Amino acid sequence: MAHLGSRRRRVLALPVGLALTASLGFLPAATASAAPGGGGAVDGATVSSPAASAAEEGPKLTYVVNTRGGHVTAKVVKKAIERAGGAIVTSYDQIGVIVATSKNPDFAKTVRKVPGVGSAGATRTAPLPAQSTTDIGTPRILGADEVAAATARSAKAAGQDPLESLQWDLPAIKADKAHEKTLGSKNVTVAVIDTGVDDTHPDIAPNFDRKASVNCVGGKPDTTDGAWRPTAEESPHGTHVAGEIAGAKNGVGITGVAPGVKVSGIKVSTPAGFFYTEAVVCGFVWAAEHGVDVTNNSYYTDPWYFNCTTDPDQKALVEALTRATRYAERKGTVNVAAAGNENYDLSSDSITDPSSPNDTTPGDRVIDPSECLDIPTQLPGVVTVASTGAKGLKSSFSNHGLGVIDVAAPGGDSTAYQTPAPPATSGLILGPLPGGKWGYMAGTSMASPHAAGVAALIKSTHPKASPKLVKTLLAAQADATACPVPYDIDGDGQADAVCEGGKKYNGFYGAGIVNALNAVTR
Repeated sequence: MAHLGSRRRRVLALPVGLALTASLGFLPAATASAAPGGGGAVDGATVSSPAASAAEEGPKLTYVVNTRGGHVTAKVVKKAIERAGGAIVTSYDQIGVIVATSKNPDFAKTVRKVPGVGSAGATRTAPLPAQSTTDIGTPRILGADEVAAATARSAKAAGQDPLESLQWDLPAIKADKAHEKTLGSKNVTVAVIDTGVDDTHPDIAPNFDRKASVNCVGGKPDTTDGAWRPTAEESPHGTHVAGEIAGAKNGVGITGVAPGVKVSGIKVSTPAGFFYTEAVVCGFVWAAEHGVDVTNNSYYTDPWYFNCTTDPDQKALVEALTRATRYAERKGTVNVAAAGNENYDLSSDSITDPSSPNDTTPGDRVIDPSECLDIPTQLPGVVTVASTGAKGLKSSFSNHGLGVIDVAAPGGDSTAYQTPAPPATSGLILGPLPGGKWGYMAGTSMASPHAAGVAALIKSTHPKASPKLVKTLLAAQADATACPVPYDIDGDGQADAVCEGGKKYNGFYGAGIVNALNAVTR
């Protein structure tokens, strides 16, 4: 099983038996290209504790400090941060979030006492830089005969890209029919907040929006040309996601859900594969200020799968990201996110989380989902997407929960559970990989970009639509899907998950499975 650094990416990390399974080395020589490497202002606040002495120093960690608002408050808090032994990395004054580093083990506790500070907490439990045992696995290269067969089939189908016959996910949401009407507007941009995007890939290059792309790792924007790309050692996840959304219909490879819209890369994952709060905050603020219409978020924010607001550190992470996502939405951005891959019922009374904190030593902890959130997917206003397989059932791994899931979309499943109709051969999702390749992945990581692509088509059809209206239409136009009774995905006679609710709204599919054709005709 391929195991990536943080779920939906690991997040995408699939349960046993599902993973990165294949890549295609198919790239015509003529197009081949190598991927390069709210409160009042306070004045006069002081900090009673001095900065930690050398003897008191602990590991260097990154923190977010959320101020109560106002220019004077921010100025006072910044001075207090320095007195507490912190070094400011950057400040997002528009949302009142300051990113800082410190070796003072009491830094957060000290800063929380400063008038004007709403919350403060460490974004990680491992010192900079975090280390990981992440293994993204070695993709299986599809044989030339399989590539040739797919290409031949597509050649007989007017208007199909060479590998489109393998994409069962497009007709599953009527995207193939939508493309007969429109491919989407080049004036719409979807930002992939992820592990990085290889914009040199022939399926991505025609639609890439460089001005809306950036590297946010560390919490501060890096606009160096190509900084948004993954290195050869990093996960191909973001590239795959970008292609699912806006893979160009250009006679090469696959076709995206919205192949006429623009896509940008906002890299927020460390080389070790961690998505830390400071980077994700940077990503949302960047998207908000660079004309992005939709963001796709196929990850959870490390190191906690669930961030409990009863814990002061985790509460600060929730607050910082809530401010960032709300800011983006106020600026016109629809935020779409993956629900997760553990088959958790996110509406239950309790969940046992064995994976947190994932950057040091995880341990079992029982959490209350009403107090502990998977962020950003469970933040207010964010569209939460569950995954379906080739038979239209909830994917075996997909998280669910009445009142949590907004919509569902194809994310793939084990072929043993949900086998696609020919000519498709895999129950997983085909998409581009860095270096001019293509391959299969599965997870709610793959479901979220299908919904983001449909949201982009809605925005293309209704260019003046507000984020609220786009989200309303996304749900209203979805295909209502009733709960399966029973849900026995592995056929062993035992229910594998419980679906609550009626056909029009339930815990497996929310308002239903997204519909691309409705997005361009209504």
